[in-house]
Amino acid sequence: MRDQHDQLRESKKATFASSQGKRAMFNAAAYTLFVLLVGTNIPTPLYRSYEQVFNYSPLVTTLIFATYVAALVPALLIAGPLSDAIGRRRVLLPSLALAILGSLAFATASGVVWLFVARILQGLAVGGASGALTAMLSELEPEGNRRRATLVTTVASLGGLGAGPLIAGLLAQYAPLPYVLPFMIEVIVLIPALMFVLNLPEKPQLTTWHVRRPIIPQSMRHTFATRGLAIFLAFSVIGLFLSLVPAYVMKLSETHNLAVAGGAATLMLTCSVAAQVVGYGKSPLLLQIAGLAFLSTGLGLLGVAGSLESLPLMGLAAVMAGVGHGLTFLGGFTEINRQMPVDRHAEIVSSFYIIVYLGVGVPVIGVGLMATTVGSLVAIQRFTACMIPLLLVALCILVINRQTEASIDMPSKGHGD
Repeated sequence: MRDQHDQLRESKKATFASSQGKRAMFNAAAYTLFVLLVGTNIPTPLYRSYEQVFNYSPLVTTLIFATYVAALVPALLIAGPLSDAIGRRRVLLPSLALAILGSLAFATASGVVWLFVARILQGLAVGGASGALTAMLSELEPEGNRRRATLVTTVASLGGLGAGPLIAGLLAQYAPLPYVLPFMIEVIVLIPALMFVLNLPEKPQLTTWHVRRPIIPQSMRHTFATRGLAIFLAFSVIGLFLSLVPAYVMKLSETHNLAVAGGAATLMLTCSVAAQVVGYGKSPLLLQIAGLAFLSTGLGLLGVAGSLESLPLMGLAAVMAGVGHGLTFLGGFTEINRQMPVDRHAEIVSSFYIIVYLGVGVPVIGVGLMATTVGSLVAIQRFTACMIPLLLVALCILVINRQTEASIDMPSKGHGD
């Protein structure tokens, strides 16, 4: 009897240790995703200064930003399915190494070419790691709660996107070596993430891997089309705030303070994270419907802020757009994560991120091109004028989906009664 009691106690200890180990790995994966995305957005408040130091036009800033997306998308296509096949560790190690190299390239940049090189390295790093880390968070969530894993993923991602401009702006404005120190700090905080990945257990190759186009399961295609459209539009607004809005804010505020330049992007992304925390557990479809309404309002305010040269209105626009983005992203990703099959998790997540990053990179190129002929103020106003109708169309599609789902559910409930 005593032996059985001892065995039971040891079994409980082993279960607790396993649970604690899984929780620690879950937290480490979230940290890795966070610091990786902090690094990719450190350049945001510095672009205006780079234009002056290296003497290039705002269009080049847009192209540098777009280069990141151009490198990231192919990396997502390859690395997502690859990590499902050969294990997360073998994909994450080279991705983190590329992230460190990208930060070092920024820290030592002596000309505009190095900015392109650094962004390519960062794009490859994030494209390589995003799918694997997101899949890991879903796999390692201690209680197997996919919804909580989705929240942690989105908060870590957008928290990193928001922290990057804030940290870089403060350091560049108030600390020495403004073009070096932020990137060297990023290298330092990436080292614990690298150690975490080095200590991941090596897994045998699970499936045969080959390069192929993204394949979305038939059962998920409607969700990808409707929710994906909303997310694409939401991240188009993020792209604007991360690339051209910092210079727009400096013009409105009549300041050269780099902390202020990154402030609008940070404010927007902070509100996005807060909205996701508040929206956790709510209906994914309702979250996206509310999010698109907030985004439309925020963009309208952004256009008016430029005409009135009002910095407070600009801040309100960032808050509204941030809340809208957070609700739209959480609602869409929650539903997609709920439906995806476990054995193709990283592959489908990578396909989802392609929608995200195309939204970030592609529309803003058009805005950058327009800015070279009509100026950034008019270009941003025209962008908002084009985007608001598209957001309202996406909103109508989701409202119709909700009404369709409700009409399908009602007869089935009546039949059950």
